[in-house]
Amino acid sequence: MRKIDLASIVGKGYASFWSFKGRYRVVKGSRASKKSKTIALWYIINMMLNPEANLLVIRRTGNTLRDSCYAELLWAINRIDKAFVDAYGPKASIADKWDPKLSPLYITYKPTGQKILFRGLDDAQKVTSTTITKGVLCWAWIEEAFQVTDETEFNKLDGSIRGEVPDGYFKQLTFSFNPWSDRSWLKRRFFDVKDPDIFAITTTYLQNEWLDEADRRYFDNLRENFPRRYRIEGLGEWGISEGLIYERVESAPVDIQALIKANPALEAWYGIDFGFTDPTAFVGGLIDTANRVIYIGIEWYKRGVTNNEIADAIKFLGLKREQIYCDSAEPKSIKELKDLGLNTHPATKGQDSVRHGIQYLQNYRFVVSPNCPDTYESLCNYVWKKDKDGKMTDVPDHEFSHGPDAIRYGLDRFINNNSFKWQKLY
Repeated sequence: MRKIDLASIVGKGYASFWSFKGRYRVVKGSRASKKSKTIALWYIINMMLNPEANLLVIRRTGNTLRDSCYAELLWAINRIDKAFVDAYGPKASIADKWDPKLSPLYITYKPTGQKILFRGLDDAQKVTSTTITKGVLCWAWIEEAFQVTDETEFNKLDGSIRGEVPDGYFKQLTFSFNPWSDRSWLKRRFFDVKDPDIFAITTTYLQNEWLDEADRRYFDNLRENFPRRYRIEGLGEWGISEGLIYERVESAPVDIQALIKANPALEAWYGIDFGFTDPTAFVGGLIDTANRVIYIGIEWYKRGVTNNEIADAIKFLGLKREQIYCDSAEPKSIKELKDLGLNTHPATKGQDSVRHGIQYLQNYRFVVSPNCPDTYESLCNYVWKKDKDGKMTDVPDHEFSHGPDAIRYGLDRFINNNSFKWQKLY
């Protein structure tokens, strides 16, 4: 009988991760390092091998699970199914043994009744009170763990994975995330210590043998033109927070309608930083001037796009009549977007306005929705440029500037208050 080669399904680069059975398995990695896909494959295979084991899958907000972890697990089922069918024929298919449901979100392994449950930390009560009707809750997967900014939230979750397990079974929490800042509690707790119950690794896109040429060109471009971004997004290194411009940035749910209902004094803002080789960044949210909080609840980032594509994307987000403030260095683009039906305006220019704008925004706390990962990453890595001697200047580094610039443009009328004008310093 033909045997199935596990490596042909999973690939290489994760052997130690695959075999570790301690309490904490932590994977920080670059984009496209196949960490989420490897984790999904591990859970599907090991649930079929361990008929008493159940899994709890967690993200910061529950509404992001369907298009992330849930989709990855369905992908894993289909990939394993193909391997079985190729090896043993159609009768060996395992796909119909898994029963995925969308409302509420869960997946059942029909032969045993095992379940994969999905929860968001925005509904903490449901997480800590999760119960299993058959078998035991052995495993939890915390995806995008960097968004869990409060360590006490994790401690509550950690305490909920408890109780006896059958012989040969083990309890384990698996974390996966992009390493956006070295200030994260994850670094201190899992990477800066030696503990036999912790397996912590860094993975990169170089471990993903299934990338195509276009994927590799993307990372080649980062390496050549954006070295600091490449170290984080390509090599999985911690984002360095030395010289950080905005110190108070947190990831938390941002419900625009609920916030406005609770506080009608909040005002909406939207901004665009144009790019082509660099990404065009569109960012929006609310500002609470009384309590000095900036909420970021909407983003759209893309390279190489036309103004028609920008307009279509913004309209798709449900915006049209809202005022959008843009980089005034692009008057042609601003006019074209206005002709395409958007209510665009130039952010005004003037001497020393970038530093003034930053100083104004440094008085605020940023609350960024988990649905805005690019903006969160940018704010966590937006630093002052260093001079040739390695000393900090008072000029922002360009590399992670697109999101922060879009925010600054969007808040133009609050920052300038008819007294200042914009000037790009880079």
